[in-house]
Order: sequence, then structure tokens, then C-alpha cells
Amino acid sequence: MRKKIITPLIACMALASATANAAWYEVTGASTILESKDQARERALEDAVYQALKYSGADIAGLADIRPYLAESRSDYQFSGNEIRHIQVLETKDRGGVMKLTARIDIYPAAKACHKNQYKKGLLLSRFDIVSPQQAALGGIFQFGDDFTVLLQRQFETQAQSFVVQGITPHNVSPTQPDIATMIAEDAGAQYVMIGSITDMSATIDQKVLRDDKTNRQLALSIDVLDGKSGDVIYQNIYRDIAAWPFERQSKVDTKTARFWTSAYGEMAQRVSRNILLDLESNLSCRATTPEVISINGQSGQINAGRVHGVKYGDELSLWHNASFTDQYGVNRTQLKKSDMVLTVTRVYDNSAEIAVSPVELGPSIQIGDMVTKHTL
Repeated sequence: MRKKIITPLIACMALASATANAAWYEVTGASTILESKDQARERALEDAVYQALKYSGADIAGLADIRPYLAESRSDYQFSGNEIRHIQVLETKDRGGVMKLTARIDIYPAAKACHKNQYKKGLLLSRFDIVSPQQAALGGIFQFGDDFTVLLQRQFETQAQSFVVQGITPHNVSPTQPDIATMIAEDAGAQYVMIGSITDMSATIDQKVLRDDKTNRQLALSIDVLDGKSGDVIYQNIYRDIAAWPFERQSKVDTKTARFWTSAYGEMAQRVSRNILLDLESNLSCRATTPEVISINGQSGQINAGRVHGVKYGDELSLWHNASFTDQYGVNRTQLKKSDMVLTVTRVYDNSAEIAVSPVELGPSIQIGDMVTKHTL
């Protein structure tokens, strides 16, 4: 595993006076050289920016906004309207087929970023199926779909700012069966369900005259994110990348081992996993987190969000009455009405929290299934 180097720096006085909370970070990113050195440089720079964002506590979704500009081979980048203000490339090294890039990055974290003002959203993953299993015959990696799902789960568990993984469902979920998706989401206490399919793992051989042939392998997959309440698809995307397949053609490869995940193909799969995380952070982090009231007894009750979602003792919550109805066409519609009452968190568990109602006389109007949001002034 490559070593990450992150060094906070003290900004010069002139810059500090303009951005009092800004800080410089000196970071070394790395990427295996696959198609070209230019591509490896771009990905090493992305890696450096990503590490700096995580270390600083800034919004990691900001990387998705500036990623197209990092393809330009420059020594200096400046941005506006982003927590990343300035990037200076200090050094690039090409050693042993790995590009290492050291950059100095100026980051100005926003106090009102969505992931700082909302609770984490529950996300349930479904298993990534390989659409054409025969494509997994090279290396015998028929379990790659399961192992990629676990990789994605760990990626979200350790690095997501706006999501908490509620597990991997063993059930088949499809965008064409929203009723099943909503039932599974309710059982897991998840706000969203992610469905994934691996659509291409084909390999091509680059024949050489004076050297050994080189095998390249594709990885293409699609994802759909469903709303756990309605079953509607709220986000979808397709990812495709390619990397060298460094293993012997007749060998069986265990996709649970470090040998696989540190290979060029394994590193590429990890990069795809990170891109999924960044895209969901970029597109869904500002959607409201909607815990529900799961029990009520007069002036106290309980909600289905707790410590793992970021709930803290003393938090104040706004209540929204769920006034769902069925229209004239038989379609279920959701209508939420904000209440004047304020709920206060009095005790916190891992996945739930107890609440107190104020004013007390409004307590009888609360119903199971009413939604709450983090109270903001």
C-alpha cells in the first residue's frame, strides 16, 4: 500500500488576512502508469486533492467539480466558488511504473456545507451482479461482483461524509419493482437503495513483436439509486475504465487478496469505487435527511436515526406531519406539513434516539411515520 504524506502548512500573512480559516496542505498522491504518463499525472493529482480534502474536513464532493480541469498539465490551478482555492504542483516523479506527484493545496472549508448541517442518510447496497458471467472466466473471478460490493461498502463506511451504509441486502432489487425496493428499504431503515450491475469485464490482447503480449481488461458498471420511500430512481450513472491485467491467462485469481487489489486492475476498480462515492456526495448530499418517528408516548418518543447518523444529545428537530394520500388515479402522493413544535434529543443510541416534545400539548398530534429534520434557524 502506498504511503500518503499530508503536511499542514502555515499560509503567508497576506493570504491569511483574506481567508482567515484557509490552510495549505502539502500532499503526495500516486497513480500507476497505464495508458500514458499524462493520464497517470492527472490521477495522481486527483489522489492528492482527495487526500487533502479528507484531512481538512472539507467537502470531498468538491473534487468532482474541479476534476475536468485537472486534466490540463499545469503547475498552478486557481478556482473560485469551491472550497479548493489554489493548487500548486511542486514535483512529479516517475519511478517503477508509478507516478508520484506532490502538490500544495489551499483549502477553505465552508461552515455551511450540506454534510455538516444534516444527519447522514442511510444507504442500502445490493449485490453487483456480473451481467455476462463468461467474461469472468479469465482469472476465474466469478466472485468479483460480491467483492466489489464489499469494497464499495467499506469505501462508504470509512470515507463518506453524507451517508451511512445500512448493509448489503441479499434480495434482488430492481428499478422496475419499486414496491419491493421500498419494503426492503423500510426493513433496513435506509433512505436510499443502490442497485449495481457489472456490464463489461472483457479483455483484449495487445500483441507485441519484441516483447510479451499485454492483456488489458475493461470494467464497466451501472448504478441506480432509488428513493426508499417512493422507489423512484433519483440518480443513475455509468462508469467505465480499463487497466492492464497482469496475471497469467490460465491462473485463478482470488479477488479477496491484497495481490489482486494492489494490481493495476485492482487499483482501477478502487478508483471506480471512489468515483461512485464522490458522485453520490456531489448529487445527493444536499437532499434532506428524513428520519421518522417510530414510537410516541405523549410528550416523548423515538426516531430511527442515532449516533451513526450524527445525532447528538440536545439536538433540536423540526417535525413534519405525513399527510400522504391517494389521488384520483390511484397513485400514492406524499404531502408533508411542518409543525410548530420542536423536538429535543434526550438520549442517543447507535441507530435511534429518544426525543422530548415541546410544547407538550402538541404531543398527541404526532403520528408514527411523521418525519423530522435537523432544526436550523
